[in-house]
Amino acid sequence: MDTKLFLQAIVKYVAGLLIVGVVLCLPAGTVGYWQGWLLMGILFVPMFIAGLILMKKSPDLLRKRLNAREEEDEQKTVVLFSGVMFLLSFILAGLNFRFGWCVLPAWVSFAAAVVFLIAYALYAEVLRENVYLSRTVEVQENQKVIDTGLYGIVRHPMYMTTLILFLSMPLVLGSPFSFVIMLCYIPIIAKRIRNEEQVLEKGLAGYAEYRKRVRYKVIPFVW
Repeated sequence: MDTKLFLQAIVKYVAGLLIVGVVLCLPAGTVGYWQGWLLMGILFVPMFIAGLILMKKSPDLLRKRLNAREEEDEQKTVVLFSGVMFLLSFILAGLNFRFGWCVLPAWVSFAAAVVFLIAYALYAEVLRENVYLSRTVEVQENQKVIDTGLYGIVRHPMYMTTLILFLSMPLVLGSPFSFVIMLCYIPIIAKRIRNEEQVLEKGLAGYAEYRKRVRYKVIPFVW
């Protein structure tokens, strides 16, 4: 086992856990925000398991995802907007729980949690299918076009799964206001995809033909 990689992964994992916990529970004014704990459970437990699997089977992919840094200026803007979106959504969810503005029924949170876990499984499948998958927009050395599995249905299955994940999060938290904020993810990824496809078509052999074969970007028969 790569000890340095393991420690790096653990530090980022714990930091993420603490940050999400604080951002959710502080606005809620209590650690008894059960929807917040539900989200943290379905988010961080599978993340821990996936990290262990990547550590064992694909440490290079784990290292690449941990150390990813955007080089494209347009993508840096996308990352910034995404961070602001998450921050506002989580803070508003906590405040909604605290003041009881419009808290969704418990069954909505549990149903959304099931949808979230299904999307998480699909995300894991995307990682399995595409060893070139990166958190940044880039063309890697010896990269090839992947057109099997989910990539034979939509060109960007990673964004398909993250769209489901992100839109289910505010429902898990019981906050319709946060759901409205999370809808901003749609124009955000539209901007990212537009830039990403320009980069891939310019630098990845066969991608232009792949775009013609697989018509839909994110949602089959819709987008």
